[in-house]
Amino acid sequence: MDMPVNVPIDDPNADTEWNDILRKHGIIPEKPPSPTPIIEEAFANARDRAHENRLDNKNLDQLDELEDDEDEEFLEQYRKQRMAELSAISRASVFNQVYPIQKPDYSRDVTDASNCAFVLVHLTSSLGTNTESRLLTELWRELARKYGDIKFCEMKADMCIEGYPDKNTPTILVYHDGDIKRQVITLRELAGLKTGIQDLEKLLIDVGALEGNDSRVLRLSPPSEDLSTASRKSIAPTSSAEDDDEWA
Repeated sequence: MDMPVNVPIDDPNADTEWNDILRKHGIIPEKPPSPTPIIEEAFANARDRAHENRLDNKNLDQLDELEDDEDEEFLEQYRKQRMAELSAISRASVFNQVYPIQKPDYSRDVTDASNCAFVLVHLTSSLGTNTESRLLTELWRELARKYGDIKFCEMKADMCIEGYPDKNTPTILVYHDGDIKRQVITLRELAGLKTGIQDLEKLLIDVGALEGNDSRVLRLSPPSEDLSTASRKSIAPTSSAEDDDEWA
């Protein structure tokens, strides 16, 4: 009876003539393909995308400054495209402020209005002592000015839902096509008291209210922590929110 022979193998992945012979006879498995070509292709694709999108965060003045560096015909085509985008945004920007909502008008001003545009409602603290809610009120105003094609509304929580617990504020309700698409209960779902414009912009992108390549998003904005810190300076809490054990 033939006895198995132990074939000496120093490194089965090494590129040696001996390993080639062993692979040929099926003694060791074929060497897995090198990841290098895949990595190089990924880097090449990333470089190509970066080059193709190199103008995405440029405003019209910055595009003018690139006349010596970019092909004139390409730059003019891109400038016209950007102007068309800005014109479309300007035509759609009909809100540009935070709208206070009363319960009798909720269906018309929120639910029905969401058939024409995204509508976001901030249910605020009814006591006025909730620091997160006061912070969001400041950010809401900034967003309303920046994104006039989105309707930002505000309403005291207990006026909207009787007995709504203050500990659940601020609550964000996102409406579109007549339905609630997303709700965010307190800023803990975002970045807490460090929540800033960029965190809320990400929410707007996630729900489809903004496109990820919207020039207003790509435009340089104050860091989230700087904006929220500035807002918090005038929003010092005066007392803790009341607990409401019957609510989750």
